[in-house]
Amino acid sequence: MAEADRQENGSGHRSLAGRFLATRSLSLDLIARLSDADATIQSMEDASPAKWHLAHTTWFFETFLLRDGLRDYRLFDAEWPFLFNSYYEAEGERIARCSRGLLSRPSLDEVLAYRAHVDAAMEPLLGDPAHAGLVALGIAHEQQHQELLLADIKHALFQNPLGPAMWPAHTTAPAPAPDGGWDEYPGGMAMIGHAGTEFAFDNEGPRHRVLLEPFGLARSLVTNCEWEAFIADGGYCEPRHWLSDGWAWVCREGISAPLYWREDRQFTHSGWRERDPHAPATHISYYEADAFAAWAGARLPTEFEWEALAQGGDPREGNQLDRAAPPMPAGGGGYFGDCWQWTRSTYLPFPRFRAARGAVGEYNGKFMSGQFALRGASCATVRGHSRASYRNFFYPHQRWQFTGLRLAKDL
Repeated sequence: MAEADRQENGSGHRSLAGRFLATRSLSLDLIARLSDADATIQSMEDASPAKWHLAHTTWFFETFLLRDGLRDYRLFDAEWPFLFNSYYEAEGERIARCSRGLLSRPSLDEVLAYRAHVDAAMEPLLGDPAHAGLVALGIAHEQQHQELLLADIKHALFQNPLGPAMWPAHTTAPAPAPDGGWDEYPGGMAMIGHAGTEFAFDNEGPRHRVLLEPFGLARSLVTNCEWEAFIADGGYCEPRHWLSDGWAWVCREGISAPLYWREDRQFTHSGWRERDPHAPATHISYYEADAFAAWAGARLPTEFEWEALAQGGDPREGNQLDRAAPPMPAGGGGYFGDCWQWTRSTYLPFPRFRAARGAVGEYNGKFMSGQFALRGASCATVRGHSRASYRNFFYPHQRWQFTGLRLAKDL
């Protein structure tokens, strides 16, 4: 990490090469406490093994930069693209997603050797402006997988009756009580979407106009104690708060609390811990977020409302991931950090959106169906990865990520 820290340009920001090295190093730091068995298990189809995340992010650089950008490069192993391609149809056949946890081979050590091989081969490309766009995409792609890795291993360890810890428990200050205020927006035309020359994903644009009615956004995220009040008032037992699909999901799955809750405790990367009442409530589905908002006499914001107010904030502030340490919601002000926030907006393309050509064009656009947009950043998001225009997206029943909510109201 020290070598990456030294590679800075005159503006004080890390160079592209520095960011590449820092990102690759952080992935190794995150899995340093995992055994080969820990890194191999897959607890559900939505999740992937930690070992697979390490290999897939390496496959991305090998495929889209080394294979296509270096004339004399030879694949580390010609059979591995079948194992570590995720969903890129243009790259051919691949192992079924639900079978990734069956890959006892290659071992974790072999995957780490693969990473070292690709990192060394990438060195001559890191200073070449012709490859800068794809290198930046690969860095952002690996940062996404770092957050996924943390969410996936937490879900996997949760299945173990022993409640094992990835990191030892450490003392944290109690979350501050929320201030309870509202930020208000007078309505009118707002410009939405990424602007400028800094990196952004294709789904963050094109920038366009949206007409907004007057609204307010809560300054604080919904907290654990507020969620406990929802439960105590029969929130999970009263169908009038729920969307039809949400109520069917509650009944079918026997849902009665956020994921990882058990009485007054919650499961964390440090094992079972007492729940902080003022910390933001996390690991909730869109269905739960919408039901809570209805119970509270409010609603979820649209992603455009959220962005219109968040544009004035600093996306690098708040509780986000700075190093390999257990991510924990901590509370506090600002629009970024602690948890991704559900919006009521479906994840669809912006006006004039066009997917990029080639395999990288499959990155975002093909998933614009049946999902909802989330905004902000979580305690497991690498600091600097998110922006006001950043669009995360999940299906409405999913909740293994650090997902929460911020209430909205009409004015």
